[in-house]
Amino acid sequence: MSNVCQICGKKKVVGGSIVRKGLAKKAGGIGLHVVKNNKRTFKPNIQTVKAKTEHGAKKMKVCTACIRSGKVEK
Repeated sequence: MSNVCQICGKKKVVGGSIVRKGLAKKAGGIGLHVVKNNKRTFKPNIQTVKAKTEHGAKKMKVCTACIRSGKVEK
């Protein structure tokens, strides 16, 4: 099953988790340095909701942003 919102098309995005090491300049050090940049995925908060459509009630996979904004009528 795909993890995509059926209303807005929101899906997972690839990004990076940056690891920094060192003492901040404010604290008397020489600053933070990037040690590692790990790849990671940011997943949308997808919920299965029974929504009203023109053909009756239907189960849909919708992100929570669409549910909160009222784009889906339960």
